[in-house]
Order: sequence, then structure tokens, then C-alpha cells
Amino acid sequence: MLNVAVIGFGWWGRHIVARLAGHPRLRVVCVAEPDRALHADIKAAGCVAVDDLDTALRRADVAAVILTTPHMVHEEQVRAAAAAGRHVFCEKPLGLTAASARRAVAAARAAGVVLGIGHERRFEPAMARLKAMIGAGDLGTILHTDAAFSHDKLAGIAPGGWRTSATLSPGAGMTGMGIHLTDLMLWLFGPVSSVQALTRDRVLGWPTGDMVVAQLGFAAGMTAHLNAILATPHFMRFHVFGSDGWVEIRNTTHPDTPGGVTDWLQCRKGASPVAETLPWSDAVVANLDAWAAAIAGKAAYPFSDADLIGNIALYEAIVASAALGQTVTLHPGASHDPH
Repeated sequence: MLNVAVIGFGWWGRHIVARLAGHPRLRVVCVAEPDRALHADIKAAGCVAVDDLDTALRRADVAAVILTTPHMVHEEQVRAAAAAGRHVFCEKPLGLTAASARRAVAAARAAGVVLGIGHERRFEPAMARLKAMIGAGDLGTILHTDAAFSHDKLAGIAPGGWRTSATLSPGAGMTGMGIHLTDLMLWLFGPVSSVQALTRDRVLGWPTGDMVVAQLGFAAGMTAHLNAILATPHFMRFHVFGSDGWVEIRNTTHPDTPGGVTDWLQCRKGASPVAETLPWSDAVVANLDAWAAAIAGKAAYPFSDADLIGNIALYEAIVASAALGQTVTLHPGASHDPH
């Protein structure tokens, strides 16, 4: 059994605590939350409430921490947990710059702790199937990908907080949703060489904007388009086009909502499209299970250092392209800084 402390009891922290209730291999022994008004809810969830990360790290029964805190403090908290010898699972994004992500990764490696990341979409069965098909060459030469991840769950937030800040959450929907799409693309297709991006504010009045679009050129030759919108009902789509066929994946629910299905539509060259419906699978817990297995030495955690740093380098390039209004190129290799 891996004893963990959840750090932060906001929207996602509550979901993590609920999802791990009764888990056979992960036990939440405490939740750190500086807002004491939330401590009653933490206790009602069956957990001990403490005030902060430092208090959680002083507990002898805490072997690892799950950070469900604002991303501006992720590097600082990863480094603090690593220095205390605790394994760390960090919700996305790992940081706002590649340099910050690199420091967090270096701290974990130096301390010999496992650093997990909250990119659960790699663990969806449909995505695993797509990854295997691409690896086997079933779609032929990969040409292009269209991807979208949008919802309006946060649309009621008034401007002024960290989620709406152009400084603390640049790139509109990138920190909440688009960062998942870029993780998938790097996993499937390798490093990106060029980025063209735009952000706009249409209805929310947020300084960061309520929509982002990006065109990506990959070092291997394929292209991609992604969009993330903070002011429209839930929509998740991932569509890969190859010379021998295409696959479209649509998720009917957000990862925080159990019970939905995944629609799989596939078309092979010379054939008609074939549709399947795949049942909901808890990819959030599957990711945490993989992290726990890596801590136990049973399997390597399926994210490389280049993955962890490279996705933030790509995010940084998207933000820069939108701000500058021009194409941004990335150095060869996914884990380098944009320029």
C-alpha cells in the first residue's frame, strides 16, 4: 500500500480524493489545504486535514504526494517533496517554462524519486489502440491530426483569479486542456519543429483569452491542428489521418465524469468507415496506478524526462507564438527551449 498526501483540495483535489477512496494500492492519509474552511469537507471525505505541504512532508506515514495545486507553484513543490525524499505526482502542467520543468525533473532525478504527471489521456484504451496502430504502420504514412478539447466548466469564474490571468495562465485553454493534446501528439509523433498559434477572447472577458488554436509542424514531417475553448459545452476529439486510413476518437465525457463512452470511427483505404463504442475507463486512476507501480519497482513509469520537459517547451512556444503573432521554431529534440 502506498500512503499519499493530496496537496490542494480544489476542483481536482476533490476528484482525486474521491477516486482513490477504497483503492487497493493507494491510500490518502492526509490532505493539505491552507483554506481551513475546507477542512470539514476533507474530514467528511475520511481524510486527515493539514494546513500545508510542509506539514504533510513531516508526517512519517506519507511516502508520496499528489500535487493538485495551481501550476505556478508546481516547481517549488516538486523540489520540496523531492528534497524530503517523497515521490511526487504533479498535475499538469508541470510548469510554465521549459526551464522550470527541467529544474523540477532534475530535482526528482537527483533525489531518486518517481515523478508522475497528470496526463491521463495516454491511458485511455482508445488512445493505446491508436498508438499501437501507428507503431505497426496500420495507417500508413501519418499526414495530419485534428484535435480538440473544450468545455465550459470554469466559465463562471470571474476575471481576477489565477485561472484567468494572462501572466499566471497564459495561452487561454492550454493549461487546462490543450496541454493534454500536445502531450498525446508528442507521444504519438515525436518532437515539434514549428508552431503558429492564436488566442482570442470572445465571451468570457478573461485576460488570458477563452480560446486558443495552434498549427504544429513535426520534425518527422506530419502536421497537426489543435484547439481548446473555455466557453463551449464539452467536446473532445482526436482525429489522425494516414495514407492508408484514418481514425477518429470522440469522448462523450470529461475525465472527471465517470460513465461516458468513447466513440471510435475507423476508415481503411478502399473501405467504408466502421464505428465502435468503447466503455468508459478510469484513465485518471490508471495513471496513478502506473506511478505507484514505478515506485514499487514493478515497471518503468511511461513518461520520459524528454516527455515531461518537451511538452512544456511546446506549451511555451504556443504561448510565444500567440503573443508575437508569428511562427516560433523549436530546437531539435522535444526537451529544448523554443526560440
